[in-house]
Amino acid sequence: MTAPASLADALAEVPEVAAWQLVPGNGGDTTLLVAGEPAADRGRGRPGDLAAAVEAVAAGDAVTKSADLSSFPGLMRLLDETALLTTARVLDRARLFRGGASHTAAETVDGLGCVPRHAWIVRRWLRTLVTEQRLEHDSATGRYHSLTAPDRQTYARARRALDDARRGLDYPVSMTRFFLSAADRLALLLQDRTTLQEILFPDGGTDTAEGNYRDSTPSRWVNHAAADLVAAEARRLAGRRPLRILEAGAGVGATTGAVLEALGDTPVDYLFTDVSRFFLLAGREAFGSHTGMRRQILDINADPLTQGFAPASQDVVLAANVLHNARHVGRALAALRELLVPDGLLVLVESCQEHYQALTSMYFLMSPPPGASDDWFTDLRAGQDRVFLSGDEWSRQLDAAGLTPLPVLPGADHPLAAAIGQRVIAGRARPLNDGPDPAAVGSALAARLPPDARPTRIHAVHRIIRPTTTGEIC
Repeated sequence: MTAPASLADALAEVPEVAAWQLVPGNGGDTTLLVAGEPAADRGRGRPGDLAAAVEAVAAGDAVTKSADLSSFPGLMRLLDETALLTTARVLDRARLFRGGASHTAAETVDGLGCVPRHAWIVRRWLRTLVTEQRLEHDSATGRYHSLTAPDRQTYARARRALDDARRGLDYPVSMTRFFLSAADRLALLLQDRTTLQEILFPDGGTDTAEGNYRDSTPSRWVNHAAADLVAAEARRLAGRRPLRILEAGAGVGATTGAVLEALGDTPVDYLFTDVSRFFLLAGREAFGSHTGMRRQILDINADPLTQGFAPASQDVVLAANVLHNARHVGRALAALRELLVPDGLLVLVESCQEHYQALTSMYFLMSPPPGASDDWFTDLRAGQDRVFLSGDEWSRQLDAAGLTPLPVLPGADHPLAAAIGQRVIAGRARPLNDGPDPAAVGSALAARLPPDARPTRIHAVHRIIRPTTTGEIC
């Protein structure tokens, strides 16, 4: 039989496939997401899920009860103001907008000597400065002009105030040094003449990162709320077997420690994973004595099944501050759902609100790898120069991937909600009986397409979410 001319032609001959999306990956890999006709009932989770969410909020509140949460919006604004002044200062020191000069975003990137992979950060600076009325933009010509740059005294005062904000948010002293070091080396960071890893992990130490992800008040809240959800799942499954947990992107183990504390003496088979061996070694040092702890490399941008992970092998998948790094969050969620047992629980910790401080620091960890296209993301963020999804967007992504979303925590009425932007996002895996069988789709394509025209892997999802030209950041 003659093969159809395209993948679209081949899929048109597979009646179970009502919608599909081909997602490009790394190294020429492609992933095909396939969905059937939308199901009338997408499921409502387990009866105890809402109660578990309420208890998780209480757990987060318990570990932050001594903090003055009402001060947090003002403290976060101090951090943001320092970042705004820093970006304006870097642009001014490059003499880009002096004397009435105007430039496009591309010209600004070139004028700073910025490497292509960080160009999106510069574009984000420009739009942010316009939003904050520190820069003007001519929409007809696309040119930026009239930069308001800080004088030395104003900038020095902002740098001193940064330590007050750090102290109020319970960041360690090392975080002030980190913020200031990143600001002082911003031009070098843009040019890849230094890396943020060198600033965040000086001499290979993890103290600064631990202070950011573990010790600050916002991090303690989300880590303990997430841990409480995992502990509730352990109680639900008590007595069946050791609780099987896979933590993706475990990093310095900031969330790991809270989870192990919440689980107490619960028997676990805990798979601590990260894309970096540096963090696996740090995890062995921190948690190696804990019974049931294992370690393994996992790249969330590649298929877990090809990396030695088994389908339907985990009761809980935990991913704290990592899944925003997925090039396509829908593909990553579909792959992680396949690792869960039926009715298994996915727990995410994610930033759902952009803070300007990240534009002068942590965003450099989120740029594409050297040599990669500047248009790195292939999902709903494509072409938008943003990293984070809103809470509502995460809920829709979970639903589309075949997970019933739990309430996003903390809720909008919580004192921390507007200030920190960090959220705990969870979903329960539901059956995809109404969708196409990936193996059957693969067999159908094999009969119709030559090998080089077939996708590398196929995931079944409930719904396809396609990129749009606009996005939302809560």
